[in-house]
Amino acid sequence: MSERIFLDISFPYETDYLCLIGKIGEQLAWNLSSFSGDRETLAYHVNLVLTEAVANAIEHAADNRSSPFLHVTIRVENGLLTIRVFDQGPGFSLCDVQESCDDTLEEHGRGIFIIKSLMDRVSYIKLDDGHVLEMEKNLY
Repeated sequence: MSERIFLDISFPYETDYLCLIGKIGEQLAWNLSSFSGDRETLAYHVNLVLTEAVANAIEHAADNRSSPFLHVTIRVENGLLTIRVFDQGPGFSLCDVQESCDDTLEEHGRGIFIIKSLMDRVSYIKLDDGHVLEMEKNLY
């Protein structure tokens, strides 16, 4: 039977929670019984993409939010890890983020570049009440 996990996490829009949310993702990666790859690397990558995505949501949605809480979901199902970070910011275009991380890359955009480099699929979707950054990683 395929491993199924669903975490639904809400926490204040404060950077004090960055380490905690990263560690939750990291610990989940360490404990995936169905994953046979390099757990240390997966755990590090999950921590990093969660921390980057949440930091972006806190920075860019702080002035536009109608809720005092940031919302993150993490799902493992059918060999796929899906992380969603919901925000109420003005949004951006994934296409506008450079595809390489060289010295010419602006200060902003490095986090999205890192996320796109570490995950198999990344999308940023407009919702009625904001946006969701969806990141997927194949586990098999």
